[in-house]
Amino acid sequence: MYVCICFAVRESELADVIAGGARTEEEVGDACGAGTGCGTCLDRICDRLVSVLELAPAA
Repeated sequence: MYVCICFAVRESELADVIAGGARTEEEVGDACGAGTGCGTCLDRICDRLVSVLELAPAA
């Protein structure tokens, strides 16, 4: 399933970008382009980031 239609970014690619260290919408956009077009996917990107950060162990 696509997360970002503008740049054809799939959920698996978003997961890889986040696993690679992206922690903000801007970092995701820099890594794969998602969220830098029309912006309708920003809520989905933000939701994914929040869920990943909530599951991450506290440093």
